[in-house]
Amino acid sequence: MTSTALSGAAAYLAGIADRIADLTATQSEAIGAAAAACVETIRHDGLIYIFGTGHSHLMAEEGHFRAGGLACVVPILASSVMLHEGAVVSGALERMPGLAAPLLGRYPIGPADTLFVFSNSGVNAVPVEAARHGREKGATVVAVTSIAYSQAAAAGRPTLAGTADIAIDNQGPPGDASVTAAEGLVVGPISTVLGAAIWNAVLTETVARLARSGEVAPAYISSNMPGAKERNAALVERYRTRNPHL
Repeated sequence: MTSTALSGAAAYLAGIADRIADLTATQSEAIGAAAAACVETIRHDGLIYIFGTGHSHLMAEEGHFRAGGLACVVPILASSVMLHEGAVVSGALERMPGLAAPLLGRYPIGPADTLFVFSNSGVNAVPVEAARHGREKGATVVAVTSIAYSQAAAAGRPTLAGTADIAIDNQGPPGDASVTAAEGLVVGPISTVLGAAIWNAVLTETVARLARSGEVAPAYISSNMPGAKERNAALVERYRTRNPHL
């Protein structure tokens, strides 16, 4: 198989590599600030909440109950603004003002906590209002979004980046798709890959900072590794009453 046969795949993967390099070059300060917030949350026995609508809800699941992840992460999961119960309806609902507070109301977000809100466009009503809700509750709110997309789509509306305490620019293009194919069709959505990379960069930096201070992060290890059963069971017991998804 020649490289020409994989020209689309190669262009997509090269675009990911370029944007991840851009994250390192341009977003280190914001990623560090988000990690600092997470460190303080862990030190005060708080929780790290993750929320997104549509495909961005995948970031909440990315952070939840996985090997190498933090046990203090609580995903905010609301099926009405996910995709599996009706993608068209959920797309309409995520644009509906007034919906965020009831969706987040089952989670006791407070001043000791950090709330991550993922939204690639950064202009839909629910994620913007979710960030506002988190700030009203006293939490540190971190936005992960595409600044270029928000600037292209805002049309005078408030943006997620402008509402949060800390904004991390995922470096994605307006519209999310990243590769121009035949006849000008643009394909290859990129925000999920970049969002996962950003989240796990923040996670890793958080654990590294705690380790430098001689502190042990509440992190799960793979159930297939030695000592996992006891460690993970203790972490589940510690957070079960505060995480409705354990």
